[in-house]
Amino acid sequence: MGADQPAAVPMLPRPPRMEAEQVRQVPRRIAAHIRHTPLIPAPAGGFLKLECLQPTGSFKVRGFFAAALAIERSELDRGLLTVSAGNAALACAYVARELGVACRVVMPDSASRAKLEGVGALGATPLLMPRERMVEWIASRSWECEPEVFLHPFADEGVMAGHATLAAEILDDFPNVERVLLPVGGGGLASGVAGAFATMREAVQVVGVQSDGYPLWQRAFAAGGGVSLMPSTIADGTTAPFDAAMYERLRSAVAGWVVIPEADLRAAVKRLALEVKITAEGAGALAYAALGMERSPQNTVAVISGGNIDATLLATLLTE
Repeated sequence: MGADQPAAVPMLPRPPRMEAEQVRQVPRRIAAHIRHTPLIPAPAGGFLKLECLQPTGSFKVRGFFAAALAIERSELDRGLLTVSAGNAALACAYVARELGVACRVVMPDSASRAKLEGVGALGATPLLMPRERMVEWIASRSWECEPEVFLHPFADEGVMAGHATLAAEILDDFPNVERVLLPVGGGGLASGVAGAFATMREAVQVVGVQSDGYPLWQRAFAAGGGVSLMPSTIADGTTAPFDAAMYERLRSAVAGWVVIPEADLRAAVKRLALEVKITAEGAGALAYAALGMERSPQNTVAVISGGNIDATLLATLLTE
């Protein structure tokens, strides 16, 4: 199995720390709404954190509950709005339903059928756009003209604080953890988790994983700034556009990067299903593929971030 490792990416000395009080309060705020997901041994060593078992099938509910529950009720009653390829859309829709408010989600017209149907089943309204128009909608902050409260899918401080609760759970279940492998899309998960580790256990390294079908951050760090790529990957959950603010956060949050060949990612989805009996989407299998490249994985945790894979795609991968 191969990987494209970036050369000499400049990093800041350490991730920005989260406030200790925030690290304590946010898990308590969302505990009644999320699951403390299992940490299980991986077949070849290391551990798997099964965020695919969250209520909407991904870690995203952590962040959206944390952000929504911090909003004044009078504001929350305006409804929620987000933009997403799928898992943030599902999380926002689920949180809105649980809190009794309306929800709309801007989604690319290439979003998987499973995620589109899931958003509709949760009572939210998807607003489909071509990817180029959606990127422009984000860049121009078009949500400011909409009536709902907008929750940014990765750059919202409350969302990142919710994602950070993953770090506390990992330390509770595996105090000896040294490295955590995470898929990186927009960067909210990596930034939140790294910030929490910087507060609770600074020695833990956060390693970002992407597919060579959309190696946005590896390319951005190699170029020293913004780049634009067209996705060609089954890891649709990692295809967020470049964001300058998140670029600065990720420079300090992520200790290193691994880029997985798309063929290896497809094989990882199949291995997870057949060998571990876990259904993962493309983005969810990235960290598992990277775990297989670790020389000494014993103290490494790979986050299986989501399991919302289209049934047709899964059937194809299982027969490859």
